[in-house]
Amino acid sequence: MDNDSLLGEISGYCRRVGMAESTFGRLAVNDGKLVSRLRVGGRVTTETVQRVRGFIERHHQGPIGRRGRGPLNNGIATRPALPPAVAAEAGGARNFRFYDNRQKYLLFVTTCGEKQMVAQRVAMELANLHPRPPALRVFDAGIGDGTVLSRVMRAMHYRFPTMPFYIVGKEISLEDVRLALEKMPDRLFEHPATMLIITNMYYSEAPWLAPNSVTAATSLVWQEVGLTGTTAHDFERQIGELHPFLAEHWRARSSAATGNPLYEKPVVLVLYREDHKFLLDQVRPRRGAARADYDLVIASQPYRARASVEFKAKKIVAPLARSLGPGGRLIAIHSHGNDPGLEIIQKVWPGENPFTTDRHQLLRTAKAELGGAGRDLNFSAYADARSLFRYDMHTLPSEISETIGTSTLFAAWNAAIYVAQIEDQRLSEAISSGAYLQATKEVLQQHGGLWFWDESYVISRKRDSA
Repeated sequence: MDNDSLLGEISGYCRRVGMAESTFGRLAVNDGKLVSRLRVGGRVTTETVQRVRGFIERHHQGPIGRRGRGPLNNGIATRPALPPAVAAEAGGARNFRFYDNRQKYLLFVTTCGEKQMVAQRVAMELANLHPRPPALRVFDAGIGDGTVLSRVMRAMHYRFPTMPFYIVGKEISLEDVRLALEKMPDRLFEHPATMLIITNMYYSEAPWLAPNSVTAATSLVWQEVGLTGTTAHDFERQIGELHPFLAEHWRARSSAATGNPLYEKPVVLVLYREDHKFLLDQVRPRRGAARADYDLVIASQPYRARASVEFKAKKIVAPLARSLGPGGRLIAIHSHGNDPGLEIIQKVWPGENPFTTDRHQLLRTAKAELGGAGRDLNFSAYADARSLFRYDMHTLPSEISETIGTSTLFAAWNAAIYVAQIEDQRLSEAISSGAYLQATKEVLQQHGGLWFWDESYVISRKRDSA
């Protein structure tokens, strides 16, 4: 049976009766990880499918509840009322907010130095670029809060101070778009010849700023904003005025089958300085006539670690590689494991290892996926000395001692589970015993801190004879 169909049935049932998917797996087939495995491409037997469907048919209103397990109505479990934001996320309503857990993400970003180290690794590739007129073209396949992109833009200005920039960023999260835009006034002030485009389209669409389906193309929202003034304050004020536009159009919902975010309608936001519009005329994208041909593509953590290598190659890496121009370079980065962060995870969940796909496997699969389209591409895994880089959790020497503060332990635990992408359902079971804090403390004391490894690889297109 098709995974998406089975996932759709399970997800619909869980939303209807208010049941966690891990609970469904345990009750239906005695396997709390059933749904998580299906989401990353795992297969099930015909017998398992029959057991799942049989459970849904027998308990179409919800299973008989147990004492202390939530609201009951004549012995039938009912769905408790949820806060609006949570209900919207769960049901794919109009106010859906995309994040696995926003608090985990924000705490990780502020306590760990991954973004800074990623930006440094990406900046190394600038020395290998050979831009062609009319602009240096960059695509960021997931701008997040804009920390990496803004740092790379500083490095770009340092190396190419007078060259026009054409920068496209993909991001479906409304919160991240707002955070990223807050960092752009200073970039537009320092490098006025910048054409900045942000879109919520998919990997197969965003580089070209063109939806694949006719239906999506007819609903495309294309907004161009020429920023007036000459100071960062001028630009900040006008970008802030875009918040109502973003709130109205930058909406997403959750796929019932996979849980992945889907845009309600595609949006393209084009920003540039009005006093440089004439200079940037050949750079400015036109609706229906935009092109890719990027000199640099940034793909930092663009896929879930547990996704299959085939999914990563087909849905993400291959489309991004196709968007490269002559001499263009795709720098991709993902978590590597084999670090103290994974040690914490394995103390709580022995044998757990979400980092099953390394760069060598991914490049081989991407090359096969591209087929003839990859003939003029180079697939560079590089040696570990260049590919791997480490980033740390920010701590003071005095924080890691015989006694470690609770806030430090929580920050380290949060970083470990965020990088390993542990689902909330599993976390609730782990933290009930309190052993996770002891495991975190032991690892921090053993290593004198906490750090993680990322690995990178590069796909580059050969330069033409001209």
